[in-house]
Amino acid sequence: MKFGVVVFPGSNCDDDMIFALRDVLGQPAVKLWHKSHDLQDCELIVLPGGFSYGDYLRSGAIARFSPIMQEVIAHAQKGGYVMGICNGFQILTEAGLLPGALLRNTNRKYICKNVYLKPITRNTLLTQGLRTDKTYQIPIAHGEGRYYAPPALLEEIRAHDQILFKYCNQAGAITEEANPNGSVDNIAGICNKKRNVFGMMPHPERACHPMLGNTDGYQLLASLIEKVLV
Repeated sequence: MKFGVVVFPGSNCDDDMIFALRDVLGQPAVKLWHKSHDLQDCELIVLPGGFSYGDYLRSGAIARFSPIMQEVIAHAQKGGYVMGICNGFQILTEAGLLPGALLRNTNRKYICKNVYLKPITRNTLLTQGLRTDKTYQIPIAHGEGRYYAPPALLEEIRAHDQILFKYCNQAGAITEEANPNGSVDNIAGICNKKRNVFGMMPHPERACHPMLGNTDGYQLLASLIEKVLV
C-alpha cells in the first residue's frame, strides 16, 4: 500500500509518520504538499499532527480549505482511505469527513503524556489486527482533543459501530479518571459510516519503535497493512 502524508504549514509530525510507515513498516510513503492537487496515486492519505496554519481560528479550520483537501475529500468520497491523527483528526471533522468536533480540553491546558486505549471495534482496516481485550499505550499531545458529539449524533455513531478507541486505564476499565481531556464517552477515535476514514487523537507514530521506548503504536499502524504483531 502506498501512503501519502500531507504537509501543511505548521505540521510537525509528518517526518515521524514517514519514518513509521517507510522505515519501520517498510511501505512506500511520500509527502504531499498542501498546495498540490496531485495525490501521487497514494492509496491511503494521512493528515498528520501539528499546528496547521498556527491553529488560528480553531484547530483545522484553515487547513480544511487547503487546495489538496479538495483531492483528499474526493478520494474519501470514492472510498479511498484517509487517516487523521491529532491535528489531522481535527481537520477531518472540520472538512465534514468525520462527525462531531474536537474542543478545548476540559482543564484548558495542553496535555502531553502516555495514555491507554481500548479498541472498541475490529471492523475497520485500522483496528482489524488489534485485540479488544487488550490495552495499548499511546502518547497524546494536544490542547483541543475533547471529542464532542450531541446526544442524537452520538447515538448514531454508536449504532453504526463507528467508535474505534476509548480512553481507559491500564487494566482496560473505561473510567472518568482515565479520560485525559473530557471527551464524551471517553472517545479517542472514530471512523465514518463507510469505514474508510479514520480519526484519532493519540499518536501511534510516536510509539512504533524500540528506540522510542514503546512499540504499541506499531500494532495500530501495522493493522493497516495486515502485518500485525499480537
